[in-house]
Order: sequence, then C-alpha cells, then structure tokens
Amino acid sequence: MSHLLSIEPLTKEAFAPFGSVIEADPASARLINGGNTERFHALAEADVVGEGARVIINIFRGQPRSFPYSIAMMERHPFGSQSFSPLHDRLWLAVVAEDEGGRPGRPRVFLAGGRQGVNYGRNVWHHPLMTVDAASDFLVVDRGGPGNNLEEFFYEEPFVILDPFSKESTR
Repeated sequence: MSHLLSIEPLTKEAFAPFGSVIEADPASARLINGGNTERFHALAEADVVGEGARVIINIFRGQPRSFPYSIAMMERHPFGSQSFSPLHDRLWLAVVAEDEGGRPGRPRVFLAGGRQGVNYGRNVWHHPLMTVDAASDFLVVDRGGPGNNLEEFFYEEPFVILDPFSKESTR
C-alpha cells in the first residue's frame, strides 16, 4: 500500500522548519558595483561541521522523474547543509520530512519555481534532487571533507506523488 502526497507551493514560511528558500528578496537588495548590480544579500547560510570540513560548490544535473513517483527513501547530511539553486527556469520539487526519533516522518512536497532554490538545513531529511519535465542543472553548495555525511532511510511503504501538473496533486 502507498500513501498519496499533496504538493504545496514553496514559500519561506512553509519551508522554514527544513531550511531556507533562496530567491531574490527585495528586502535584502543592495546596489553594488557603482549601482550597476543589485545584490540580494545573505539569503541562506552554509552550515558545516567537522575537522577538515569545507564548503564546496558543485553543479548537479537532475534527470526528470516519471509520475506518479514513489518516494521510498529519504536522506540527510549530519555534517552540513545542502543548497540547490536551479540554473534553468524550470519547475522542480523539494521533498522534505521532519525527524521523528531518528527517522523521517511523512514527507512534504513543495513545488519550486525555476527561480527558487532551497538550502536544506544540516540533518534535515530530504529526497534527492527531483526535476519534473526536463534535465536541469543546479548549483549545489554543500560540505566536502572527511566523514560520512550521508544517512539514508528506506520506508516500509512508499509515498506517492501524482503528476505535479494535475489538479489532484496540488493543495
């Protein structure tokens, strides 16, 4: 048996228990470079721990998922936060869950716009990158260095996401 998940819009308030939404925020805007550049300042912070740890910048290329899609596993990174910022203006899904005694609870699914990124907080359960309609590149900031910074959990029964573009799947 599987459990159906609804898709929520990605907002700063709804996503706050899991990390930060990264998007141009007029409240943080500053003009720099002689007024030629608008800087949206300090939208998220990288959080890494451990001797020899460092912040690294990567590009991940996510392949689109087929829907309905079964969420059978979640992962988390105990030694560092992990941010995903799309490099293409395409919709994608951020799937997260609260920790329930060392395991993820019921997942929440957020529909992110192509100009929205997220920074998953350190030790936050999330599903790996999920693009929906085309291969997409993401700028990813996370932790490099010694130690196993990956923990995976496999659900006994999967959760299902319907087609993100169907009326049945959104709240």
